[in-house]
Amino acid sequence: MSIDLRSAFEDIKALVLQGQAMKAFEKYYGEDVVMQENETPATVGKAANRQREQDFFSKVVEFRGIELKNVAYGEDVIISEWFVDYTHADWGKVTHDQVSVQQWKDGKVIHERFYYGT
Repeated sequence: MSIDLRSAFEDIKALVLQGQAMKAFEKYYGEDVVMQENETPATVGKAANRQREQDFFSKVVEFRGIELKNVAYGEDVIISEWFVDYTHADWGKVTHDQVSVQQWKDGKVIHERFYYGT
């Protein structure tokens, strides 16, 4: 299956900016997806990552903003830089830039890693 990464990312961006990140996750992430935050151990599989994402969003107590700053496309890879500003029940106020590196295969994200300062 061939997919236009630019179109897919524009859809993901629109969903995220509309507060529908889980809808983007269900549509674009593969069953065996591996996701990782900085140097923490990776979470493997869509079910485990779905739970991790749902746990994260359930603890966001105030959401102040998100903005896409930059995006770059390569062969089966998308690198995007985001600004995020929210308050999390466990972590307190979070305001930072983060970079997401997505590897794609057969129209789905198969690996995503987030890089940001803590």
